[in-house]
Amino acid sequence: MPELPEVETVRRGIAPEIIGRRIVAVFVRQRRLRRLVPAGLGKKITGLSVVGVYRRAKYLIIVLDSCALLVHLGMSGALRIGSSPPKAKHEHIGWALDNGKHLLYSDPRRFGLVLLAEKCFEKHPLLEHLGCEPLTRDFNGQVLHAAWRGKKMPVKTALLAGKTVVGVGNIYASESLFDACIRPQTAAGKISAKRCAVLAAAIKSVLRRAIRAGGSTLRDFVDGHGQPGMFQMKWRVYGRDGSHCRCGAVIRKIFQSGRATYYCPRCQR
Repeated sequence: MPELPEVETVRRGIAPEIIGRRIVAVFVRQRRLRRLVPAGLGKKITGLSVVGVYRRAKYLIIVLDSCALLVHLGMSGALRIGSSPPKAKHEHIGWALDNGKHLLYSDPRRFGLVLLAEKCFEKHPLLEHLGCEPLTRDFNGQVLHAAWRGKKMPVKTALLAGKTVVGVGNIYASESLFDACIRPQTAAGKISAKRCAVLAAAIKSVLRRAIRAGGSTLRDFVDGHGQPGMFQMKWRVYGRDGSHCRCGAVIRKIFQSGRATYYCPRCQR
């Protein structure tokens, strides 16, 4: 958390505000994130303009004239537009823009990242080995079926691994498997090509619905303008253990690889 829909929601919120704007100052109040914020960040990017904002998996890439900023929100990070330099307790970095606005990075738990990358950011070590983007035409059931052939790991674990398809985190893996009527404990290699096609379609549908709702807010996620997401109001199984599914069965909660999984024992087989 935040997962792909939350990161994409942030991207769509900040992109119109910062593309074409020039960075006039950089404020770094805390360098100690998951990795140290690059020394001299301000000197390296002050005066550069933002030419694009992209997402790869759960990473945001802010492309500048001659380099790029690689941002990961970690567990509790937020990137939003503000009217003043960073001053709140957990606002660690701020970028002042030539229109008087500020892009602010906050992260109470400091598990996120703010790094500098070359302009050809696709080759960055954190990005070059990532799996397929789920919302592209390249992703389909054939991709899943080919990658999972012979795999004994549970399908939920395979989705979270990010080697085949990226960005399908814990919430959306549970929701997608429910929509596809696949039990999360099922070995990935035992899922037929037909059911893989159903699952791929479910993943696309769940992620798109989540993005339209502004993502899910569990505790502290907010979009680029400080607003919470609303998709948690539409969860069908995640976080609903003990309540009744639409079929009448009681939704169950189990743990897989240390992560909570929610499913319906009747709908998902």
